[in-house]
Amino acid sequence: MAFLLGCEKASVEFPTKRVLEDVSLGVDTGDRIGIVGRNGDGKSTLLKLLAGCIEADAGRVIRTRGVRVGMLGQVDALDDDHSIERAVVGDVPEHEWAASSRIRDIIAGLLGDIDWHGTVGTLSGGQRRRVDLARLLIGDDDVLMLDEPTNHLDIRAITWLAAHLKKRWREGEGALLVVTHDRWFLDEVCTTMWEVHDGRVDGFEGGFSAYVMQRVERDRQAQVAEAKRQNQLRRELAWLSRGARARATKPKFHVALARELIADVPELRDTIELKRMAMARLGKQVVDVEGVTVRYGGDAAGEGLAVLDDVTWLIGPGDRYGLVGGNGAGKTTLLKVVEGLIKPDAGRVKTGSTVRFAVLSQHLDSLKEVEGDRVREVASRYSRRTMLDGKETTPGQLLEQLGFTSADLNEPVRDLSGGQKRRLALMLILLEEPNVLILDEPGNDLDIDMLAAVEDLLDGWPGTLLLVTHDRYLMERVTDDQFALIDGKLRHLPRGIDEYLELVAGRTTDRASSSSAGSASAGNGQSEGDVPSTDAAPKLSGGQLRELRKTMGSLEKKTATLRERIAATREKMAQVDPSDYEALVALQEEIAAYEATIEEHEMAWLEAAEALGE
Repeated sequence: MAFLLGCEKASVEFPTKRVLEDVSLGVDTGDRIGIVGRNGDGKSTLLKLLAGCIEADAGRVIRTRGVRVGMLGQVDALDDDHSIERAVVGDVPEHEWAASSRIRDIIAGLLGDIDWHGTVGTLSGGQRRRVDLARLLIGDDDVLMLDEPTNHLDIRAITWLAAHLKKRWREGEGALLVVTHDRWFLDEVCTTMWEVHDGRVDGFEGGFSAYVMQRVERDRQAQVAEAKRQNQLRRELAWLSRGARARATKPKFHVALARELIADVPELRDTIELKRMAMARLGKQVVDVEGVTVRYGGDAAGEGLAVLDDVTWLIGPGDRYGLVGGNGAGKTTLLKVVEGLIKPDAGRVKTGSTVRFAVLSQHLDSLKEVEGDRVREVASRYSRRTMLDGKETTPGQLLEQLGFTSADLNEPVRDLSGGQKRRLALMLILLEEPNVLILDEPGNDLDIDMLAAVEDLLDGWPGTLLLVTHDRYLMERVTDDQFALIDGKLRHLPRGIDEYLELVAGRTTDRASSSSAGSASAGNGQSEGDVPSTDAAPKLSGGQLRELRKTMGSLEKKTATLRERIAATREKMAQVDPSDYEALVALQEEIAAYEATIEEHEMAWLEAAEALGE
């Protein structure tokens, strides 16, 4: 295909309305384009702009040299005093035009019932339309632009015109742009659709029927996406305002507005109903870990490192527990004890008879057997529906909820991204209908939007949930209670992660101040590297407070500057030639770097705010 004509960042403005705004498009050889849109949205204006009948107020129209364009307007420019013959063929002698079978066919097809020697002024509206069409079609234009060509034509003439346009050029030659309300005509002659709306032009493949189906699906997806986005935003805002994160983010919110937005938002989870459903599936007993001790590197006499030291953990139906602790603290060991994969050196584990475990591991072991299969094939093996949020959900609905597109369904599992594999593994686990779900770092490889989707999915899961993650936000968002493993002991955290950080900070201070040899053995299972670098002492001096406030102010200024740079870079992008991909990519990378730095500044700001207790 060769480029014939088009426009770049073209805008057309009328005194009361901007009809086209920053429109960029092109017409190639072989194109058969139908143009649709509401009346007044700019269909005819776009046609006139490309034909050169009007000029753009901004941007430019491009035309390949030598391209011939023929235009049929809604109003003809025929002279009433001219004969039909002169109006159609002009001053060309009869022996010349009559020698062309193409011209004879056009005249016979459109003007067979009209007196060839009569005058234009005596014709009806439909007859004038056919004369004007015949005048245009006998030409040898490369591009035909037809504005409402079927107006005033009867069915026979419309059928003839469609057949003529379909065979006028050989495949891959010429180009047709047509504005019409005749849906049959559009389906018959067009292979591409342009929809003009709100100053924009959106393209769709296929004729009118295909356009309608795509349009309905696009609108449906947009509505679903917007509803999900609004719902997620309101749920996030509700949690932020009610949960542990609220203290650190208060300076960023207008509290009155936030309360108004979340006034009718229910709690994220109906805990009582979920527990009732979980009890129906599990009974009263799930897993009771009682006085369990697990040692590594020891002997039968009990010597060695006590990774778990007299741990008691009673897990009931519908409990949603989070487990935190430093690397090497024994979290994985405790979960394996719960599953029954590790036998404790002391104590006992009682597991309910109806318990069915499912584990989402960090290494996604469950996907190794299906790496060569396509996502669609894997999902099709699960005909069962699973209960989520009180409703039956199919595998297809789960895939959609987890962000898989129709294109993703045809991808082999091995070719999926890390985040897609993690989401697929989670879906397969849920379809197995376990009643105790163990998630080990489920947020790995997921972006923010997908994390929100996973969180919403887990909100409606009616079972017992055990979560291990270093993502504090995810931990507090998904679980109802948190526990910490410190020095082999399990501690409940009524105040959540804040309490854990205080415990670890206090333990670090005790270590530093202790001079006895015995104090060293108390922390044998932990190292200084287990303590988060952001921990601070419980009390801050006046100098430290001033320094933190100074840091927060500096970060706010830096962030504001970066946002200004992003805005300036985006303005610069608007001035770049759309075909200059290297320049556009370079500018987009510059914006991405700014955004990454802003994210770092915001996290540092939040950490400083937490240290201040704000």
